[in-house]
Amino acid sequence: MSAVPQAESPILLREDRDGVCTLTLNRPDQFNALSGELLDRLQATLEAIATDTSVRVVVIAARGRGFCAGHDLKEIRALGTQERIEGLFRKCSKVMISIVSLPQPVIARVHAAATAAGCQLVAQCDLAVAAEGAKFAVSGVNFGLFCSTPAVALARNIGRKQAMEMLLTGEFIDAQTARSYGLVNRVVPPAQLDAEVDRLAATVAAKPRGAVASGKRAFYRQLEMGLESAYALAGDVISCNAASDEGREGMDAFIEKRKPDWPAA
Repeated sequence: MSAVPQAESPILLREDRDGVCTLTLNRPDQFNALSGELLDRLQATLEAIATDTSVRVVVIAARGRGFCAGHDLKEIRALGTQERIEGLFRKCSKVMISIVSLPQPVIARVHAAATAAGCQLVAQCDLAVAAEGAKFAVSGVNFGLFCSTPAVALARNIGRKQAMEMLLTGEFIDAQTARSYGLVNRVVPPAQLDAEVDRLAATVAAKPRGAVASGKRAFYRQLEMGLESAYALAGDVISCNAASDEGREGMDAFIEKRKPDWPAA
């Protein structure tokens, strides 16, 4: 009797629970390298999540010995021409921009090494929790590829000197150094990683949806503005919050010394 062929596992897994959507990179044998196919799946899933009002927080996780090894260099080499390679990097940049554009906050759950575009993915998420054994590098320079695209996210998260040292040396930093640089928010023992991610996700998920979405959008927009324009934008956003049903309920709850009952979306 011939063996029944096993169905191939999806390269991106999705699990929804209590308003938290966990997306798990599932190319463990390739250290979750960001192939064109995986980037396409991520893009399509993020676009679907953007309009899914049941999702309050997104967690990006990974299976296997590494979090993400960046781009698949075998794929890049096989693409051959600059035009085709540019197409792959455009896909990656679109995913990174979609993470920022997503109304829901995105948390990276980093259990192991994140290198090159994998480090970029961590940097581009709104928040990140790392296990103590995780490590980070933008190591393309070691292989003749300066990590120019990861540098965009990295330089928007950590200091310039630290970013340039990582980019020029390609050396790894450990999780505690990543925290001191501002690349991750929290570092915990591996056994506590899931609990810490769940705790952070639940805390954020409990906040009012409209305020979170508009606040996230304004946060990233004002970073690219001059001081006067940034304050003008922020003033408009917070006044809209205050005049909304969420804002009125929040202020009433504070004044009346009770928990807010957030309006349904």
